[in-house]
Amino acid sequence: MNSISLNQITENVKNLPTLPAIVMELLNEIDNEDLDTNLLAQKVSNDLALTATTLRYANSAYYSTMIKVTTIQQAISLMGLSTVKKIIMMAALSGCFPENNCRGFSHKAFWRHSNAVGIAAKLIAKRLNFNVDIAFTAGLLHDLGTLVLVTQFPEQYASTIDYRNEHQISQFEAERKVLGIDHAAVGEALAVEWNFSDTMKNAIAGHHHPEKPGLGFLATIIHVADGIAHVLGTTTTPDSQAVEVSALSWTSLNLDQASMDQLLEDTAEELVKLDSDE
Repeated sequence: MNSISLNQITENVKNLPTLPAIVMELLNEIDNEDLDTNLLAQKVSNDLALTATTLRYANSAYYSTMIKVTTIQQAISLMGLSTVKKIIMMAALSGCFPENNCRGFSHKAFWRHSNAVGIAAKLIAKRLNFNVDIAFTAGLLHDLGTLVLVTQFPEQYASTIDYRNEHQISQFEAERKVLGIDHAAVGEALAVEWNFSDTMKNAIAGHHHPEKPGLGFLATIIHVADGIAHVLGTTTTPDSQAVEVSALSWTSLNLDQASMDQLLEDTAEELVKLDSDE
């Protein structure tokens, strides 16, 4: 009764506000360290809502500097281009998906998890000499399909939350049972509509099943980062449970138990800073 077709998703995705042009530019040039920072600051400043949210994040406890940041250019000078790019993307995404009344869904918890996956992905990427900005961004974006479902189909999505709680299964499994579709497939549809790169689209589409052929290495990084973030979902003491990831992902990233323990500890440490920003 609650099932949602991919056609419905595609139509609804077309009605969502698009990401600001400057954010699409950042996504397409995420590994470009030679961006003209003055031009970037000017373009962001032309969007008042984006500027306000970016500065609010920049002055939060997680990113705090000794000086209160009042302009985008100042933020770049104090925090560095890489950090400010991440903040701009967070600010833009929160603007595209305003909080709504989907029963049982917490936007705060959602963004905490997305940031946790971004943080873990960045730390994994650093170990593997993979681009850390791309890894963090893919982690931040990996569950965007959930936000589409929450904002466009709130009643049906509330049913999946009830089903998950009742049957003690993952949200991914509950979505497939109740809706006949999952947030990874919905995220892929959104990535296509928003013209994300193939690398980013595949990471979003494949973060639950990275072993599918053709998805690429980034999907594997996000899959493992997602596992780490789920362990840390309700705690910052990571000893309580094992990280559930596919055996193939574990092997392909060449992570031993000591590496995984260190990744958990480092991610938890950054999450404590994030949680202090209420």
